[in-house]
Amino acid sequence: MHKATVRKAHVGLPGLGVTERVDRWWVGPLVTGAVLIAFVAYSTWAVLVGTNFRYGPYLSPYYSPYIRVAGVSAALFVAWIPALFRLSCYYYRKAYYRALVLSPPACAVSEPRRVYTGEASAPFAWLSVTHRWFLYLAIVVLAFLWVDTVRAFDFDGRFGVGLGSIVMLLNVILLTGFTFGCHALRSLAGGNMRCFSCARFGDVRYGMWRGVSFFNVRHMLWAWVSLFSVASADLYIRLCASGVIVDPRFF
Repeated sequence: MHKATVRKAHVGLPGLGVTERVDRWWVGPLVTGAVLIAFVAYSTWAVLVGTNFRYGPYLSPYYSPYIRVAGVSAALFVAWIPALFRLSCYYYRKAYYRALVLSPPACAVSEPRRVYTGEASAPFAWLSVTHRWFLYLAIVVLAFLWVDTVRAFDFDGRFGVGLGSIVMLLNVILLTGFTFGCHALRSLAGGNMRCFSCARFGDVRYGMWRGVSFFNVRHMLWAWVSLFSVASADLYIRLCASGVIVDPRFF
């Protein structure tokens, strides 16, 4: 067998940021990088150091499903799944390649290296392959998050609605939009098909493909709003548990 040849493409003039663009192209990568770094920093603290992750019927999304092991943060058993799902996401790869790796920082803008090899080497070459497997695991975690959300309306055996209930419901809806808008899921539902009506279970697959496409068309939006919602839900529960704020009850 012949070894695969890695083709190297020239990326423009040498030097970071060399371009003929006159717009503020650097604003997008700068903001994206700052938000991603802040999210990773907060999430790392929440998983490794943070306490007060439960308040009444509310459970932080970082800890779902909750696996109790003495002396070990329960989030360590779970949080790596959504983390790797986002890390291998097609949109997020574009975002952090530009904002953090500067490869390239923007369209028609040179990067530090003279050649661009894409995802031809490890660990980047593994991301597209493993993304689908992390998708399957993320769907399992999402199911537990929906169970936690239903429980968030149960106050000592009675139905109730607190602000935390609404925060958790909004978060799981946004996470559902992000998860079921995944490009890998869309490919699984309708990829490599020229005729749905000719294929086995074609009508079912066409319906699935249309459903995923509904979310997929705004995948970037789902990616960002769900990023903020999961951190906000965790922060809200911690503030309630620590007594900083009081969770208002509507019913």
